[in-house]
Amino acid sequence: MASAPPQIDRETQLRMYRIMVDCRTFEERAQELFFEGLVRGTTHLGIGQEAVAAGVAAAMRNDDYTFCTYRGHNHTLARGVPMAPIFAELFGRATGLMGGKGGSMHLTSVKHGAMGSYAIVGAHLPIALGAAWSAQYRKSGQVAVCFFGDGTTNIGAFHEALNMAAVWKAPVVFFCENNQYMEYTPIREVTAVEHPAADRAAAYGLDSILVDGNDVEVVHRVAKTAIDRARAGDGPSLIEAVTYRHGGHSRADPGKYRPDDEVAAWKARDPVPAYRQQLLAQGVGETELEAIDGDAREAVAAAEAEARPAPEPAADVLETQVWTDGGSAWRN
Repeated sequence: MASAPPQIDRETQLRMYRIMVDCRTFEERAQELFFEGLVRGTTHLGIGQEAVAAGVAAAMRNDDYTFCTYRGHNHTLARGVPMAPIFAELFGRATGLMGGKGGSMHLTSVKHGAMGSYAIVGAHLPIALGAAWSAQYRKSGQVAVCFFGDGTTNIGAFHEALNMAAVWKAPVVFFCENNQYMEYTPIREVTAVEHPAADRAAAYGLDSILVDGNDVEVVHRVAKTAIDRARAGDGPSLIEAVTYRHGGHSRADPGKYRPDDEVAAWKARDPVPAYRQQLLAQGVGETELEAIDGDAREAVAAAEAEARPAPEPAADVLETQVWTDGGSAWRN
């Protein structure tokens, strides 16, 4: 008989619940503000995928590295980045993480180990590998965790990064958030294997790891094992977490290409209320969880209030950090 998985301590459980609730509350408000016209550009929400960000972040060291995609709000928040500068960045304000010039798809906070959200599919996998190689060379004990979607598994950079990571035994964990759709196309329709990441792990001498991406404790245990293994010098891991985004690919996408019964079935497995019920069943008090829920609402409201009146970037900085010479005038 298989032994029961080790119990996660109560502090970590509540931390993961808080991260999930913070992410959900932030993104739901961001969605409302997008429709009000306050959010500039577009957004790619991770509503429904919070368990992955929370479970992995709770297994990381403060100085570890996170690399993520343009669907990166959850991962940025999970690393402890304050909400106000994220809102300000979405609003195009000068107080934003990137000075209001990057928007939703380029959130970065080196101070918090959030090493960037990348708008080019697959572009960050070799970069994450490079960060891991740097940590290996410096013997710092740091680990890079690289999140990507199922569609990335059909990009060349995925295979190149996995191969070199395995050859170098680099301290990097590649984490595929398989939300079933690569933009508007079901991943199963364009991929030769059933599990686009896990089924390819053997090609690089790695174990096939497939987990329920809506179960935050399962995600946490698997992530902790992989991160500890990387930190000990035993090389990379490739993990595929099966999850689902509740909305469309971006705010411009109503997601009508997905069957209604499929969407309903996945929403019934919403990771946030599911974990709340699990904690209640384990003896956590309703009052304690309601306090966390209330804290999240207050934090989001305060962050919005701080970001709304912030100024837009001044004209003299708009063309900086664009070209290597600091401006684009010479090109025009």
